[in-house]
Amino acid sequence: MLVYEQNLWHNGHRFVAGIDEAGRGPLAGPVVAAAVVFPQDVFFLEVDDSKRLKPEKRERLAEEIKKNAVAIGIGIVGPEDIDRINILQATYMAMRQAVYKLSLSPLYLLVDGRKIPDAEWPQTPIVKGDSLSFSIAAASIIAKVTRDAIMYDLHRKYPEYGFEKHKGYGTKSHIEAILKFGPSPVHRKTFKVRQWGNN
Repeated sequence: MLVYEQNLWHNGHRFVAGIDEAGRGPLAGPVVAAAVVFPQDVFFLEVDDSKRLKPEKRERLAEEIKKNAVAIGIGIVGPEDIDRINILQATYMAMRQAVYKLSLSPLYLLVDGRKIPDAEWPQTPIVKGDSLSFSIAAASIIAKVTRDAIMYDLHRKYPEYGFEKHKGYGTKSHIEAILKFGPSPVHRKTFKVRQWGNN
């Protein structure tokens, strides 16, 4: 899990940031990106792709990551911007926000999936990076835990949708709630559910 980071450190890149996002697919809520930079002597085996971890373990690891990271940046792009520029561009926007918040230079980025377009930093995109890079896996955990906390807050505001259970994803109960109550202000209007198109 440290092969990419070690190669970059060996080649003189002191600050290597792992970048990942959470919330590209849901029908509601923001997309959240995280950027995490570790010192070269930190590694813990339990860090893995956030999707493979139970919520309690994710939250515990998020605290460990926060204690041990050199820097963490978080970018959040809400449903209005997602609808305005599309989810892919909103994801890149969140990633750029996260990197800017690191306030470290010079940076080298390890990005889960595709390259961030128009980025001013050198970068390597890694397919399934959250399973192959320690820094990206840590970023996936921070992004997921941050987004889940936002969805719990939104549940308190809009309890009828059940955000605390599905975090905005298109589950059967969520779609039924949308059909019953209509979309809330935090639903992505461009993410059409087949059945809600005529409402």
